[in-house]
Amino acid sequence: MSSQSSNISTRAGALVPTWVGSLLILVVFLGAWEGYVHLFSVSKLVLPPPSEVVLTWLQFLAGKNIWYHTAVTAWQTFLGFIFASILGIGLGFLLGKMPRLERMLNPFVIATQVIPKVALVPLFVVWFGFGMTSKVVIATILAFFPILLNTLLGIKSVETGHSEVMKSLNGTRWQRLTQLDFPSSLPYILTGMEVGVVLSIIGAVVGEYLGGNTGLGNLAVKEMNSYNTTALFAVILHLSILGFAFYAVVVGLRKYLIPWHNSSN
Repeated sequence: MSSQSSNISTRAGALVPTWVGSLLILVVFLGAWEGYVHLFSVSKLVLPPPSEVVLTWLQFLAGKNIWYHTAVTAWQTFLGFIFASILGIGLGFLLGKMPRLERMLNPFVIATQVIPKVALVPLFVVWFGFGMTSKVVIATILAFFPILLNTLLGIKSVETGHSEVMKSLNGTRWQRLTQLDFPSSLPYILTGMEVGVVLSIIGAVVGEYLGGNTGLGNLAVKEMNSYNTTALFAVILHLSILGFAFYAVVVGLRKYLIPWHNSSN
């Protein structure tokens, strides 16, 4: 009897979509936040209730200003991510196919990884100015390394037996690259891109914090300087949604490009 009830509960759990559970967790979290603020009379300057944050965000959406700043941040993020993907995938394939070159450059790659990239932001502003270029460069650099390292790992993970089969079939280097190495490395590359797109938007926003007068990062700084914490939370909410949208696009690419892989399920 107990086994039957266990099976029924298991089947019932399988029928409930996972997003329902995620939604319930979000509702509980927001409810606890709202209750905490009102129960302990927390100042709005310190922690505004989520209901007011959402209301302020909806008021933002009704105006044109937020959309202009969103377009600026989105464009800088997109450019940084594209440049990082091109450089990371290209260099990753090059180093993966040239082990000696990889061993020579590996100390420099490690050295550049351990440097806190955010600390270089003021230097990039000095070099490239307060315009879009400095933000794109920052976004590119932050997104570059996870894409590079995952691409390199993907190339190294190609089955040796598969490579030998391609060689025995007299496959050219281009055929091995396009028909074996690239498809086999795609799961790793897309994993690096998923991390890279998140770091790209972080780089763009951090660049906007320190220089320029456009973008969501700059808008957040303005709200902070005016001590409008509710509006600041609304900007953060908007940034989170934008970042989630970029991440969802890359995840969608995984399901489209490698539907055969377990990670796409």
